[in-house]
Amino acid sequence: MRILLDREAPMKNLTYKKSGVDIKKASLFKKEIKSLVRKSFRKEVLRDIGGFGSFFRFPKERYKDPVLVSSSDGVGTKLKIAILANKHDTVGIDAVAMNVNDILCVGAETLFFLDYIACGKLKPGVLFDVVKGINNGCIQAGCSLIGGETAQMPGMYNEGDYDVAGFCVGVVERKKIIDGSRIAAGDVVIGLESNGLHSNGFSLVRKVFSQNELKRMSNELLKPTRIYVKPVLSLLSTRYSLSSSIKGIAHITGGAFYDKIARILPAKVNVRIDKNSWVVPGIFRLIQDKGNIPDKEMYHTFNMGVGMVLIVEPKSATAIISKLSKMNLKSWIIGEVIKGKKQVEIG
Repeated sequence: MRILLDREAPMKNLTYKKSGVDIKKASLFKKEIKSLVRKSFRKEVLRDIGGFGSFFRFPKERYKDPVLVSSSDGVGTKLKIAILANKHDTVGIDAVAMNVNDILCVGAETLFFLDYIACGKLKPGVLFDVVKGINNGCIQAGCSLIGGETAQMPGMYNEGDYDVAGFCVGVVERKKIIDGSRIAAGDVVIGLESNGLHSNGFSLVRKVFSQNELKRMSNELLKPTRIYVKPVLSLLSTRYSLSSSIKGIAHITGGAFYDKIARILPAKVNVRIDKNSWVVPGIFRLIQDKGNIPDKEMYHTFNMGVGMVLIVEPKSATAIISKLSKMNLKSWIIGEVIKGKKQVEIG
């Protein structure tokens, strides 16, 4: 086969490193993070990271009829703020939270997590901070960071840019799966306090504020997504009357109240949210005022101070709020379930 090439002077001593990929630096980075990652290992982890596969012994003795639950998600354009502020130790927590909070919504406990980091040029100091955040998130969630991939992709990403995503696997007993099917008119909605913006709405935030404003506000904007795993699993492991009263759980991320709550509702009910039932943090009001953003758009984009909702029987609401308070997590009754057509009303 004849291939026509451009007539240029032949290249001399071209190497992978000269093309932008430093394999040696990548190997050193992997060695550096091994001791860090071990801090998240549960007893079921069988080997260190770095092999062709990650090994985790399934704890079958703890379950009668286990169902595996998985999720994959990333951090999104919040990374642009981290790069702008040169602060990289929290976005890894976001990567974990976006996944483990999602499978928590069906009642699943996360077992392990794997990450994917892609960058233009490997900067070990930056990536170490990212992985430190991922490991911290895994510790908060009670799961193990057992592997991942760090991809150097010059030409795909500008120098200094990177992307972070993750994948988690958890488990739940089949009879304890929470799918929203038992939700009925008369149930109440409990809102769990968020830690700021979490990891959604940043493309809009970056339109509202200037680069200088984003940099000045970076400490607020980069607050990591709250991980709800331990307090909610604690509720689900309490006496049957309390745990069984939790009929639905929604993680308030992209699409926020309107989309995420509607996802778990049966066909013949609505949820009515009272937006005056909690104090919306100032950062959301600042975004709304600066961008002249309508209320409906705000509650369709941001968590507005509520990062997760539980739909529960009214008789258990006070006990649930009290138990969450003892675990240093604020919560409020923010709405009710009424007859309807699988929609969310906010007023």
